[in-house]
Amino acid sequence: MNKFHKVRNLKIEGSRLIMEIDGEMREYDLKDVSQTLSDASDTEKMIYEISPSGYGIYWPLIDEDISVDGLLGIVHQPECEEMMA
Repeated sequence: MNKFHKVRNLKIEGSRLIMEIDGEMREYDLKDVSQTLSDASDTEKMIYEISPSGYGIYWPLIDEDISVDGLLGIVHQPECEEMMA
């Protein structure tokens, strides 16, 4: 399995989502990340799973997924196959 990102030390303080991604501390406003997560209770916010590959974070009590690439602003372009005439 490819390791996309190393995500550690995730916590939510007030309206801020704070975590270490690939060795760098990052901080995000919850409303900018997810209105569902922003509106969740403290208990719902505390229970999360980081995917083994570091690709995403999942909050099972509210069924919310966050892409780490999305947080970092990484956009993946689909590979195009050349059409043969």
